[in-house]
Amino acid sequence: MNGPQRTLLGNGTVVTGGAEPQVIAGGAVVWVGERIERVGDEPRLREEFPDAPYLDARGGLILPGFVNLHHHFYSALARGLDPGTPMRNFPEVLDRLWWRLDRALDEETVRISALLSAADCVRHGCTTVFDHHASPSWIQGSLDAIAGAVEEAGISAALCYEVTDRNGREGAEAGIEENLRFLRERASDPRIRGVFGVHASFTVSDETLAAVAEGRPDGAGCHIHVAEDPVDVQASVAAFGSGPMERLERFGLLDARALLAHGIHLEEVDYRRAARAGSILIHNPESNANNGVGRLDVCEAAGLGCTVGLGTDGMSSSMLRALRFAFLTHRGARRDPSSGFDILPELLTVNAVAARRFFPEPLLGELTPGAPADVIAVDSKPPTPLSRDNLFGHLAYGVSEAPVRHTVAHGRVLLEDYRHLTLDPQELAGQARELAPALWERFHSLSWGTPYLGHEGSI
Repeated sequence: MNGPQRTLLGNGTVVTGGAEPQVIAGGAVVWVGERIERVGDEPRLREEFPDAPYLDARGGLILPGFVNLHHHFYSALARGLDPGTPMRNFPEVLDRLWWRLDRALDEETVRISALLSAADCVRHGCTTVFDHHASPSWIQGSLDAIAGAVEEAGISAALCYEVTDRNGREGAEAGIEENLRFLRERASDPRIRGVFGVHASFTVSDETLAAVAEGRPDGAGCHIHVAEDPVDVQASVAAFGSGPMERLERFGLLDARALLAHGIHLEEVDYRRAARAGSILIHNPESNANNGVGRLDVCEAAGLGCTVGLGTDGMSSSMLRALRFAFLTHRGARRDPSSGFDILPELLTVNAVAARRFFPEPLLGELTPGAPADVIAVDSKPPTPLSRDNLFGHLAYGVSEAPVRHTVAHGRVLLEDYRHLTLDPQELAGQARELAPALWERFHSLSWGTPYLGHEGSI
């Protein structure tokens, strides 16, 4: 009986990833089944494995698949959507756009949004993604639909449902149950995992946080929006007498598996809380700029001991573009063209290390024997010498603008010479165009002015 097929990806510069990445010009990666077997010089590996099917990187970079720590698949059908009303600040963006959109989602649109976003992850070389979902009109089973899309695409994902009180107590309880059910059912799944999703503190009551803390299984993480806008801090203090981080700490939700999305408007004491707990702060630079909410000072947070990773917050699935934007906006804000090389190059490495807390893969994010065969080839031929010392300069100033030629996840080729092998983006886009008009009609039929905790009246 034939065993798993061995495949060789070569004709490129291999960057192994990890804390001390190796750069191998003229390198190759060999995998068998789901695991990397060898990494090294291509001539030697081709001589050793002459019959292995060959993937050609055509002179580009061969990298570990990317990890995205914060995504919103359900935003896929928001492109071009006119809210029909001005949005002058972030609370109004939430209330008049996103909270209406998530209420308008149904089973079909949740599925197609997840498929579109998963295909986009494949296109951009993202092989592991943490998604944060909300669809108050279809909660039960929504995470299964997203998991099905992820499995069809062939990538790995940690999924959660957004628990919030903004849709009433019944909605909060249903969100808790969806998280618990999915966590239980996927507890031993090596590729699809559950975490506990929670919306921003200012929309979550003490009663709900207590229920999350009580129900959360041992070792299960929490994926939480924190201080994306000053309203989260101000309204939390007004309603509960304490800010978001103090509340999370009080309810035992601040630990090494807490994924804290944004964290822009925190005080020094809060960053130190996150550092003590070993929680992961997730920078979402493109989304922050788009919403006009400010900017996380990554270097300041890291200097206070925080572990800082990177997400896209539904803006796209391109981690390289997010990394470049984080770098350039950091320099622009600091007005210092010498800054940014101390902490920002570590963001993608932090993402991989953070993902290992949720998946049973101690070598995730590295090209090394025994690691999962999550490998990509980016069509960026280095025009100047490339080494470990100048790798980030190549990523920020060149590779981030190049397309991904091949995407391989757990040894399965998902994208070959830019052609999707598991999903058909063109067909999915056609299905989405058929579904979007009804979704947008439902969206426009919904009112805004959702009351939230710590605020008198509606937004």
